[in-house]
Amino acid sequence: MTSPETGSLRVNGATLHYEVRGRGPLLLLIPGGTGGASSFDDVADDLAAEYTVATYDPRGMSRSVLDDPEAEQRVSEHADDAFSILELLSPGEPARVFGASSGAIVAVHLLTARPERVTRVVAHEPPLVEVLPDVLEHRTLLARVDETFRAQGLMPAMAVFAEGLQKGGETTEPKAGTRPAPQPAARAEQSAANLPYFVGRIVPRFMAYAPDVPRLAEMSDRLVLAGGEDSRGELPYRPAAFLAERLGVELRHFPGGHVGLTTHPVEFGACLREALRT
Repeated sequence: MTSPETGSLRVNGATLHYEVRGRGPLLLLIPGGTGGASSFDDVADDLAAEYTVATYDPRGMSRSVLDDPEAEQRVSEHADDAFSILELLSPGEPARVFGASSGAIVAVHLLTARPERVTRVVAHEPPLVEVLPDVLEHRTLLARVDETFRAQGLMPAMAVFAEGLQKGGETTEPKAGTRPAPQPAARAEQSAANLPYFVGRIVPRFMAYAPDVPRLAEMSDRLVLAGGEDSRGELPYRPAAFLAERLGVELRHFPGGHVGLTTHPVEFGACLREALRT
């Protein structure tokens, strides 16, 4: 793995840690879940053969520090952070953007808010549950997660959340050979440390975000919606499938499930390169 160049960027209410590697047009990778810049370590070098690859720790996670640790989180502000990185690294030149999970929500908002700054957005399983016809059920789930988190703590809340993400409430196991490889200790420790912030601050606000669907329709030629081959029917997959049908665009399938980036990094990276070119 090539060591990236690192830097820090002052934004409204936070200081962002970012990393850059490679040469060529800019490709910004926006992590989801509890991941930071290091969540792309398994694919960034290959992508850097074709692009200047930039990624970062979202505000409040890992090395990106909030001025106010109790500050409320908003999708629009996280998208402003991504825009600030584009302005820093590719001033005046539109860039390609990939987002995973909650990072895909940020990427979708960035497309609608700053369309002049992006040539293509690839959004892998953005959990945009507000677009679904059974949204009331999912609002109830989020309320249960929040109530459990406040009353019982992190792990019981995670259990409620994980159950709600499964297809039909069923517990599913990864297919044989698809379990993630062991993460480096530092990356695993960062993910664990980010979990309370993710469950308490990111999940309730990001999954309550409603995208501007008519605006997305105007930008549909620049939007690639993707889902995991192994997560068909599960909650994070369904909004991508619903929006693809609503917008009249192809839903691309990437290897693995919601965390295919981790379980199938080589194949996932190849699919991403193809989606960015098409």
